[in-house]
Amino acid sequence: MTRWQKGSAKMKRISRRDLGRLAAGAMSAGKLGSAGLGLAAAAAAPQQPKSAYVGALTGIEPARLEDRRFDPVAYTRDLYAAAPRRLRFEAQNLRQAEAWQRKARAKLVELIGGFPSERVPLRPVTLETREFPVYTREKVVFDSRKGVSVLAYVLMPKQPLRRPVPAVVCVPGHGRGVDDIVGIDDKGQDRTNKDGYQHDFAIQVAEAGLAAVAIEQMAFGCRRDAITAKKGVGQSACQPAAGGALLVGQTMIAWRVYDVMRAIDFIAARPDLDSSRVGCMGISGGGTCTLFASALEPRIRAAMVSGYLNTFRDSIGSLSHCIDNYVPGILNWFEMYDVAGLVAPRPLFAESGEKDEIFPIRASLESFQRVREIYSVFGVPGRVEQETFDGPHSFWGKKGIPFLVRHLTA
Repeated sequence: MTRWQKGSAKMKRISRRDLGRLAAGAMSAGKLGSAGLGLAAAAAAPQQPKSAYVGALTGIEPARLEDRRFDPVAYTRDLYAAAPRRLRFEAQNLRQAEAWQRKARAKLVELIGGFPSERVPLRPVTLETREFPVYTREKVVFDSRKGVSVLAYVLMPKQPLRRPVPAVVCVPGHGRGVDDIVGIDDKGQDRTNKDGYQHDFAIQVAEAGLAAVAIEQMAFGCRRDAITAKKGVGQSACQPAAGGALLVGQTMIAWRVYDVMRAIDFIAARPDLDSSRVGCMGISGGGTCTLFASALEPRIRAAMVSGYLNTFRDSIGSLSHCIDNYVPGILNWFEMYDVAGLVAPRPLFAESGEKDEIFPIRASLESFQRVREIYSVFGVPGRVEQETFDGPHSFWGKKGIPFLVRHLTA
């Protein structure tokens, strides 16, 4: 008998009662604390096997389901492959490209649900003015449409690059709303570390010498329903609001884009801001709004889209996204890069994180290449730029903000 076998035989002769005595003795001697006893008990407890059941087809022989398909995302990708995209960009010269834009813009407005036929008075009011070392921050409200008001912060640089001051409409992404891009933490206090995935990019704009008009997107921050607001400052109200828009044949995208248009009206009403030099920028859901607004609002002179330019196929068509991203029927007419092509020939900058899990980098690169081809037909390939960075879904701005400065002050 080997030494291991002898040892095993001795261990087999130890009874449960003997094990109990050993444990009691160890505890009395202080050699086994309560934590150790808990670990011992957990080790002795029988381990429950992890269930292999994942649904009603678990255990069914694969051969019996060989020609069956149950994945709805795979089905939608089949539909994508067959989608006609009737207004895809196919122009070969400038005249054809401009004709395409006229048709495409009209169709896009129709798809998102349209805009009000009349603009209500803005009725702007300044609620608060505060001084910071580099800029002055005003808290203002104005009306966008009947029954809809907008909160905004105006960050006016103390050393602007020119006067009147070029302005950038800054649109936050999902999160706490506009507070998260103007240096206000979740307790309503000032912060100086540019925290969060949006990195207070409105402050970065003001630090660069441009005015930032940072607007609260509908369904974020103070623009939420009472039920959602009770759930905390970081809970968006996109689900009830965007769903309600769809029920009446409209979209959250149109509602938010119209707010950007009215923000430009607000800029035009201020003599200290230059309405002929207006930019627009946003991250994530703010990038969505920026892209659609820049496609449809010619007063936007230059745009920066962060963490959004991709394909509908690979982003919102294949991965879980908020309902506010969707436009019914859009793939029958356009891909995302076609929408971006409506910005041409105005300057457009796109940035993407190489580790972005909801807007995959491969599709961002593909989409940008398509956009560059459109700009080439317009004869201005140098007016569209892209930067990728080693990071996740977040604002970067290293080249994007200087891009806006260059094109809004030239």
